[in-house]
Amino acid sequence: MSNPDFSNDLICENLSVLDDTLYFAGQNTKSLAEKYGTPLYLYDEDRIRKLCRIYVSAVKEAFGDKGHILYASKAASFKRMYEIVKEENMGIDVVSGGEIATAKKADFPLNKAFFHSNNKTDSDIKYAIENGVGFFVVDSLDELYAIDSIAKSLNKKPNVILRITPGIDPHTYEEVATGKVDSKFGSAIETGQAKEITGLALNLENIILKGFHCHVGSQVFDSSVYIATVYVMMAFIKEMKDAFGFEAEILDLGGGYGVKYTARDPEIDIYANVLEVCNCVKDEAQKLSLALPELYFEPGRSIVADAGLTLYTMGALKKITGYKNYISVDGGMTDNPRYVLYGAEYTIVPPTMMSAPRDMVCDLVGRCCESGDIIQEKINMPSTLKRGDLIACLTTGAYHYSMASNYNRIPRPPVVMLKGGESYVAVKRETLEDITNLDV
Repeated sequence: MSNPDFSNDLICENLSVLDDTLYFAGQNTKSLAEKYGTPLYLYDEDRIRKLCRIYVSAVKEAFGDKGHILYASKAASFKRMYEIVKEENMGIDVVSGGEIATAKKADFPLNKAFFHSNNKTDSDIKYAIENGVGFFVVDSLDELYAIDSIAKSLNKKPNVILRITPGIDPHTYEEVATGKVDSKFGSAIETGQAKEITGLALNLENIILKGFHCHVGSQVFDSSVYIATVYVMMAFIKEMKDAFGFEAEILDLGGGYGVKYTARDPEIDIYANVLEVCNCVKDEAQKLSLALPELYFEPGRSIVADAGLTLYTMGALKKITGYKNYISVDGGMTDNPRYVLYGAEYTIVPPTMMSAPRDMVCDLVGRCCESGDIIQEKINMPSTLKRGDLIACLTTGAYHYSMASNYNRIPRPPVVMLKGGESYVAVKRETLEDITNLDV
């Protein structure tokens, strides 16, 4: 095939093809697989930093020192990520003691951490207070009372922002829509519970209420969702000022901008969209005679997703005559559970034969003893693929390493960072010894 068309494969600017081989972050994927083995998580550090800077520069342009970016670390939580985020002058949101401990190990300044979760345990709360976590994002009345009680026992007064449910449906995956009234997260404005928890928080002696948080969902490509959220949240801030004389110092709008998993997904101009939302907040503050709050965004997926790629080695090609074809690889739902969870779509390519005709329809499946161990169904791949060939799954930087498991006692892949033409290990490959180390 002369002049092959790779337009459906090269869904991000850090992908290219040279001599029929896929390059990621300017590096040869075949060479990387030979050096580090498979399955292999690759991360483009330069891409991560570029996206961090886009977010930071957008909020600084619109809000100056009142604009802040928190990396939503559940998307990819490991020590090196916290070091990068610290170097890019961002804060973090964390959702567990484990994420706090990882950030601490990276010497991240925990006063710039916002602690989420709908069910923080007493030990989580105590650990966060003792380690100087900057803000608790409070999800419920029970949690509010627990923080107040534990803070009293430690003679501390932690900062609190309340998670509010604005009643916005982002029309995205049901599993990641978090802004609707019946979400498991937050206190709903519509039911009056948001106002109730605000009044109670203001009367507790061992916390300091700073403002409000919301998050409407993930994979959002249209800022109209956030604009609608701003209208609701700013009106709520005004209502709380009128009801209690409390004017929120902080408004945290969460995260959720989408990324390209396939050529069908739209492009999004992060800078322009963030500016649009920021300007809406400023307009609403002026209309409602409110002081301009400190404004926070919490991107995660949109910073790391397309900075990631996973390489596999093919094991078997199984053809069931008259039914379907299977390609099995040395990874699966243990390193990528998102298809099982959400039916998530991906772009799958043969990285060492990019121009070969994709003349075979098949399912890409993993090595687990589980019928549902599927990475992607009904993809087009070359019929010439054979055992030992490489398979690449694109846009895997978010919710892959962080969701990985040891199901079937399979060790998790390493994380290898790519930067300026060089590569280095950020997380070691697990060994069989690692798998058994906690057994007694």
